[in-house]
Amino acid sequence: MEFVVNREILLPALVKVTGVVERRQTLPILSNLHLFAESGRVTMTGSDLEVEVKTDFAVETQHTGDATIPARKLIDICRSLGDGAEIRFRIGDDRCVITSGRGRFSLGVLPAADFPFMEPVNDGFQFTISESILKRLLEKTSFAMAQQDVRYYLNGLLIEFNATSLTAVATDGHRLAKYRSKVAIGISEPRQVIIPSKTILELRRQLSSSEEDATMSLGEKSFHISFGNMAMTSKIVDGRYPEYERVIPRELQKSALLKKDELKRSLSRTAILSNEKYRGVRLTFLQDTLKLLAHNPEQEEAEEEIELLYTDESTSIGFNVSYLMDVLGAIDESDVHIQFQDGNSSSVWRGKDAEDETFVVMPMRI
Repeated sequence: MEFVVNREILLPALVKVTGVVERRQTLPILSNLHLFAESGRVTMTGSDLEVEVKTDFAVETQHTGDATIPARKLIDICRSLGDGAEIRFRIGDDRCVITSGRGRFSLGVLPAADFPFMEPVNDGFQFTISESILKRLLEKTSFAMAQQDVRYYLNGLLIEFNATSLTAVATDGHRLAKYRSKVAIGISEPRQVIIPSKTILELRRQLSSSEEDATMSLGEKSFHISFGNMAMTSKIVDGRYPEYERVIPRELQKSALLKKDELKRSLSRTAILSNEKYRGVRLTFLQDTLKLLAHNPEQEEAEEEIELLYTDESTSIGFNVSYLMDVLGAIDESDVHIQFQDGNSSSVWRGKDAEDETFVVMPMRI
């Protein structure tokens, strides 16, 4: 196999595909990218057996064929070359020789036939959605996914498909994020799927905020999505998600309204002197005033006050400040509406009048 490609074409393709390639793999071939050259284009694929990313780009083809090349070494070489460099690939049975200008790099290859492609999703329900809507759905919720939780079904994002809406839900047991997007997808029966966290994070990285369509195919054990000149196939988590609606508190008696940016700045300053391990900040809701207090084992203390709209009795609640900053980062509106009952119950956070979003944060003892 032999082809020539410009660095400005190759590098963006490598960035798209290498995100799923782990540095340390149990199977050596998973550290490689699969390249297939045919009639003026190269298709490049990366995989970790759970998620597979594929893209293609234009080249000057000298000889067609396929091969696998070490992913990290290839992208490092490409980044080190000058802007606009022409790169020639010559790939034989056991070596890939890359030349550019006066530089020459010889890499080992593995048999292309051994590359573990994922099964295509041929029997899935298919629909289209704009990239911007899907990206917003993920950005609003994915921060609350669990990381390496023994409850494996929490290490991902739940997406509910209905005829007129998509709903995304994520929780790690201490907080919950839910967002509903009104979009007609034409599914006949509602369905839930749990998409692994790595796939979600990769989608967030790859999706744009454009109105271009993304096409999704939803199978029984995997799903496929394509947008722009890339495609992704991922396994679906085999598990049952908790009944999340039972976690969302109802009929909370107290509510407050305050400025998002002012609260973010105050939390950032107050958290400087919070306990580095637990990151606790106490919020005390007083009439027209919110008091923020943090302290640490060195007996250092930070205290701030900001204005808010609140008319109920005084209530103090301890929070993990990182959880609050994540929630505020997901809210688009300039005003934040908070509903709560007491210092021992979960609170509900939303942007003002943003009924499609729900963020639940559990209290912590400080």
